[in-house]
Amino acid sequence: MAEQVRLLCLIGPTASGKSAVGIEVAGALGAEILSLDSMAVYRGMDVGTDKPSPEDRVRVPHHLVDICEPSESFSTGRYLAAAENAIADVTARGRLPLFVGGTSLYLKAITEGLFSGPPADWQLRRRLHDEAELHGAAALYERLRKVDPAYADKIHPNDLRRIVRALEVFEKTGRPISQQHTQFGKPHDRYDSRVVCIRRERADICRRIDRRVARMFELGLVEETRNLLALGMSREARQALGYRQVIEHIEGRISLEEAIELTRRKTRAFAKRQMTWFRSIPLVRWLDAARDEPLESLTERALAKFESG
Repeated sequence: MAEQVRLLCLIGPTASGKSAVGIEVAGALGAEILSLDSMAVYRGMDVGTDKPSPEDRVRVPHHLVDICEPSESFSTGRYLAAAENAIADVTARGRLPLFVGGTSLYLKAITEGLFSGPPADWQLRRRLHDEAELHGAAALYERLRKVDPAYADKIHPNDLRRIVRALEVFEKTGRPISQQHTQFGKPHDRYDSRVVCIRRERADICRRIDRRVARMFELGLVEETRNLLALGMSREARQALGYRQVIEHIEGRISLEEAIELTRRKTRAFAKRQMTWFRSIPLVRWLDAARDEPLESLTERALAKFESG
């Protein structure tokens, strides 16, 4: 068997501070950062995804950022292929790959492998999305509960992307996706992965989310969204936190104040779902961050977590 490639993964919910810690950890270890963010892949979606600054990218090389247009659909399979190329590139130059982000499905694909189900049937997906727009995501979720209750219990009732994929797999194969996800929960034999997750108290993460949302709108999220809409946004891009709420405002359905408050509420709920997913990952080592803990202290403790055991 070939020698395993060492991978480090620093994860955490939205606004947990993982990006800042990741840059410091990368600098200390001579690592390069591979983004683990499903929306940072889109060019032009900068403010709403809190992408690393040009200065940070000069300091530490970043990969898997700005690799497709916002008008394109982007799948987990496409991400995995790009990630494996980035891993090979980084390790060939004697550097250490450090994944930083909060997209749990991408993390599972890297550390446990990817479910090799049927290819996307875009006509079927459009039909399912049309049904969701007409009857609501809850109707599709209830259908999923009837054919695959085990998988339905694992996902949020509003997670339309996963609901559609699970129904697609069932219609194409006649078997529930939960019976085909046999590789999940088993470490990938190609990589030696160490996963550290920043965990904060609920009140602290909510406070940080509120501050982050306010900064996004101050930095021009509304104008950025207008520009993206003019260029064209895929269904996936339009569903991104912040952008979806701003689009509702631009279309005249809600006020700016309502868009800001809705973004806060949706982001808090998303952070809670992220933590639920992270708790299901066997490899996770928890890093409990104190409120207002200095970056230097959090970085030192993250390094110790990666280096121990």
